[in-house]
Amino acid sequence: MKNETGSLFALKEQKFTAGVFLVDKPVDFSSFAMVRRVRKLLGIKKVGHAGTLDPFASGLLIICAGRPATRNIERFMVGRKTYEATLQLGVETTTQDPEGDVTATCAVPELSQVDVDECLRTFIGPQMQAPPAFSAAKHKGKPLYHYARKGIVITKPPKPIEIYSLIGSLHAQDCLKIEVTCSRGTYIRVLAEDIGRFLGCGAHLTALRRTVSGPFRVEQGVCGTDLVEENGLHSLASTMLSVETAIEKSEQEYHKLHPCALHSGE
Repeated sequence: MKNETGSLFALKEQKFTAGVFLVDKPVDFSSFAMVRRVRKLLGIKKVGHAGTLDPFASGLLIICAGRPATRNIERFMVGRKTYEATLQLGVETTTQDPEGDVTATCAVPELSQVDVDECLRTFIGPQMQAPPAFSAAKHKGKPLYHYARKGIVITKPPKPIEIYSLIGSLHAQDCLKIEVTCSRGTYIRVLAEDIGRFLGCGAHLTALRRTVSGPFRVEQGVCGTDLVEENGLHSLASTMLSVETAIEKSEQEYHKLHPCALHSGE
């Protein structure tokens, strides 16, 4: 960051009012755990994130601190996302990820790269996707996983999403690694299961990493584990963006992807 020393000084001197931080969330930490840590380091209560990551997942988490930042969270959530994911073929689970119980197993057919490419091409483009039972989508004010953990499956209507690019390769007969760029609201767990079913064997996610969200990349972020070290505040300051800068970057990214919106005055 260009003005790391000044940013750290502002934080230490309690001149901090608002900022946007890029954090590389590690596996086995919840998104809220990262929020709590930032809240503690800054000594303020108004902290939130622009798009959750499950504990088993890692990668870019955009954390907004201070009211001027948190009231703009929606702006930072609308950009395209890129994920790297690993699928175990031949096994389905209740949660579509490694945290659930196995619900079905199936022999994995002999697959070639041509088979994989043909499969993945069918998922590119606009489509409808329903939130999975184990998700943070809300029903009567509570997340769906609240009901699912009690054995109550709530079915929500599908919503429009878009997959802009999807590539992948086999790393073993039952291991498929993919990279997907998609719209907000896309559930990669659902995509993984759908891919497995298309291939005739089922699948679930075993690893997930978000590398891009809008104009921000995970390489720009601070490692989440650094925030629990003694110099955590120093590490956090190194990734701080002003709210104005973060908004400007998000708007530039939006207009780059939607040039017609710029000319129409949106």
